Amino acid sequence: MKTPDLEFITVGRVLTPWGVSGKIKVYPETDFPQRFVPGAVVYVDRKPLSIESAEPHRGKLIIKLSSVDTIDEAGKLCGKTLEIERRQTQPLPAGSYYYFQLIGLEVRTGQGEILGEITEIITTGSNDNYVVRNAQGEILIPAIADVVKSVDLEKGVMTIEAVAGLLSLNQKTV
Repeated sequence: MKTPDLEFITVGRVLTPWGVSGKIKVYPETDFPQRFVPGAVVYVDRKPLSIESAEPHRGKLIIKLSSVDTIDEAGKLCGKTLEIERRQTQPLPAGSYYYFQLIGLEVRTGQGEILGEITEIITTGSNDNYVVRNAQGEILIPAIADVVKSVDLEKGVMTIEAVAGLLSLNQKTV
């Protein structure tokens, strides 16, 4: 069964303070890093903060947030997430989905066998993998066109083609 819609979506994680003026180093968790621009609003602990400046740095971002003006204040943000309101998400092309839309979907085979629910998405270099949990453990389902046949967000169901060896080799008990 699909989980309720989330009000806030994570778009970054604070790694460390950067310098002494309150800047932070952020790991972006979004396909739209252009959202980090001066004047944009992000939330930390559901508190809105305006971005004063943002610049890329070696695959990360260096961000200055409003009201964070010292290294000590920046240090208190380490490990926290930067979020946006769900209504701020960018529209995606047909057939593309945000992770939060997929988490909680029931996964079925084309023959109607229920495999479980997506509980996590593992990002790898080649393709994502959906962690599908059921009473027996977890199954890893590769997010590739040969396997994922349809996603119905309204019904809360993903249908897959159980290609040879997929379910027997990936079954893992926890």
